[in-house]
Amino acid sequence: MLFSFLRGDVSFQSVVIHIAVVALMIFLILPVHEFAHAGVAYLLGDKSIKYKNRLSLNPLQHIDIAGALCMLFLGFGWAKPVPVNPYYFRKPKLYMGLTALAGPVSNILCGMLGGGTYLLLGNYAPRFLFATNMGAFVSQFLIYFISINITLAIFNLIPIPPLDGNRVLSIFLPDSAANFMIRIEKYTFIIIIVLSFTGVLDFIIDLCSPFLLRLCFFFAV
Repeated sequence: MLFSFLRGDVSFQSVVIHIAVVALMIFLILPVHEFAHAGVAYLLGDKSIKYKNRLSLNPLQHIDIAGALCMLFLGFGWAKPVPVNPYYFRKPKLYMGLTALAGPVSNILCGMLGGGTYLLLGNYAPRFLFATNMGAFVSQFLIYFISINITLAIFNLIPIPPLDGNRVLSIFLPDSAANFMIRIEKYTFIIIIVLSFTGVLDFIIDLCSPFLLRLCFFFAV
């Protein structure tokens, strides 16, 4: 977005929509994602989560300023990671993987909720409502909501540290391989930048999105 804006390739309307989408991620979607991590960690034995103010849907508990700015200007970003302590887990590697998986799963479930709401309104709401500005706004909001949740789920399942996919993959890796992945974590930002600007990241998302879209609308007739 930043480079497109500097080149003059985007309109004022596009900028406003982009800011609205980023706000939707920061204040609604990412808090649910982080709450899912915290909630599963708490259920699996890490009771310290409750006292770190992360067992909450309050976005102010989860916002990372640098991550929010990257989201606004670069198109990807992050929230504050939930500080999970694996020493409270009876099976640390497995439970850390399940805690990590909870975030993307929450996004998929939110996407399914958005898809169900979209279909419900489309099938049962009075037709004239969709001809109004409010109806168009609700429809567009749900489309963005579904799309962002799907994209976030796919992005976080990429198996590089510190993304959730790496923790999930670590369940099946020997300790030596898992430790190697931890060591390359300091290069993650560079890796993501390269994946983004070479189009690999878009390819991965485009490859996986159709399946998750069908899942979000699985009850459509």
